[in-house]
Amino acid sequence: MRNAFAREISNLVVERQDLVLLTGDIGNKLFDEFKELAPGRFLNCGVAESNMISVAAGMALSGLRPVVYTIAPFTTVRVLEQLRVGVCYHEAPVVIVGTGSGLSYAELGPTHHSLEDIAITRCLPGLNVLAPADSHELVAFLREALESPNPTYMRIGKKGEPALHPVGASLRIGTAQILRDGDELAILCIGPITAEALSAAESIAADGPRVTVISMGSVKPLDIDFLDGLAKRCRRWITLEEHGAIGGLGSTILEWLSNTRHVVQLTRMAVPDSFIHEVGDQAFVRSVLGLDAQSIQVAIREALE
Repeated sequence: MRNAFAREISNLVVERQDLVLLTGDIGNKLFDEFKELAPGRFLNCGVAESNMISVAAGMALSGLRPVVYTIAPFTTVRVLEQLRVGVCYHEAPVVIVGTGSGLSYAELGPTHHSLEDIAITRCLPGLNVLAPADSHELVAFLREALESPNPTYMRIGKKGEPALHPVGASLRIGTAQILRDGDELAILCIGPITAEALSAAESIAADGPRVTVISMGSVKPLDIDFLDGLAKRCRRWITLEEHGAIGGLGSTILEWLSNTRHVVQLTRMAVPDSFIHEVGDQAFVRSVLGLDAQSIQVAIREALE
């Protein structure tokens, strides 16, 4: 996903004379093309992420469209005060991209795990919170975010994530997308872990239930019209996210349901409320936490019992 971001930001800098890219001492070679195209509009702010957010806010309030890029914990947890006061309070249209979200950097331990970022950012007034499932959603969301008057936080994966949407699909912020249709159970997903849900649904289809897999795309705004229609035709849901169990997609869906008359049997699959001390790659830690395709198959069968 980070390669797709680098390609698209290079395309956009040619189209937009107001676009500026700020990074926190990361991805320097990744943005070689960007720097060749617009050397004066690339700023490596160093390991000073709080200052980087303040600089971006000032740029946005001066008429520029800054995009901030660095590892997800360092664009959310480390910079929370600047994000809250400098960006959101002033309604500065900054686009903040957190790369390596969730467990993408699982082998580097809890300092690089990003499992609280949705909970933190979605409570900030006026801030859109996006979690594209693949590079197609990433590109579409980035372009739309740059046209929005609101600030945006977008968490993305790292590398090697499969494409899940067909080329040319109409993808919009706040619009859920059905990736696989069924009528017995729905899995509502955000981010690259959506691929695990698709794998589970396809494996179980031969002798099991018909499962709908949905990429929600964004947590804020939430596609409530889609959810309202879904609740009328399917009453068994699973939410799946590579995020902590508190404050993420599952919590958002529960909050929405509490204000409706819908009766839905909801199972939440997320990271437990504890630090992760097991060391390994992303696939290994997903399996340890029960967030891999095999674990999702088990959850599907249990939800239908």
